[in-house]
Parts: sequence; C-alpha cells; structure tokens
Amino acid sequence: MRPASLHAVVERAREDGDWDHHLQNFLDAFYAHDGDTAAQVAMIAEEPGFLGEARPDAFLGGVGEHLARRWQLPFIPAWVRHERRYLETAMFVPDERNLRNYLLCVSPVSFRPRLIFTGPDPLQRARFPYHRGVVRMPLTFPRGPAAAALFEPEV
Repeated sequence: MRPASLHAVVERAREDGDWDHHLQNFLDAFYAHDGDTAAQVAMIAEEPGFLGEARPDAFLGGVGEHLARRWQLPFIPAWVRHERRYLETAMFVPDERNLRNYLLCVSPVSFRPRLIFTGPDPLQRARFPYHRGVVRMPLTFPRGPAAAALFEPEV
C-alpha cells in the first residue's frame, strides 16, 4: 500500500532507510487524487518529521512546497519553512557536473532556496497527470523575427 502522506513516507523510511522509494510511491498516490484538492492538501498538511539526514529532510521540504505550488493548493504548509529543511551545501539532482549550469537555471522556486537544483518539473512519474502540462525549458536558442526583436537596438 502506498504512503498516504509525507508523514507516512518518513515513518516508513525510518524503518528501512529507503526514503526515495517511499517518496516515489507517495507521489503516485498524490497524483491518483488529481483534482481532489482536499485529499491532496491532507496528504501534505501534516508535518512529516525528520529523518536526521540533511539532504532528505531538505528535499522533503521542497516536495511539500512544490506540490502545494504546482497543484495550486490553497496553502503551503508551514512545516516546509523549518530551518532544517534547507541545506548549507548545494545538492544537484542528478549530480552530473555537465548539467549543473542547466539545473541552476531551471530549478523550481520550491527547491532553489534550499540549495537543491533539479530539472524544471522534478516530481514527474509514470502516473503524473500529464493532461495538466509539464514545465519544460527550451533547449535551443529562439529564432525568427520574435527572437531578432529581442536583440535589435531601440532607435
């Protein structure tokens, strides 16, 4: 059975240490409730507690805030602002040196202040409600008249 809250993710991870696995299962459950705002709010509202590791604790704070923002829930839970939900050293997901500049630019606002740098829509899963659209960054430089207008000097 999938965790029904971020609190359940932390409880299960305390037992076996596999927070990422439980988080992925939680995201599937969260996306299964797409359109049910009350259910989604309940899934992130309760303070999940801490695992005692800086990276997962900060990442879970980013997840709570990102889900509230991304799915336009009525509030962002206060627990996401706890000082232990922020890192002092940057974390890149994925941790590939050649992607770092890209990740610095496209990381969502929920992760960036935590010094967590990810892709533009980092919580996508197979069960992600793609009908709502995804955040993408252009991988090519704009071309054509609209792009040229950006660089023409004003007279």
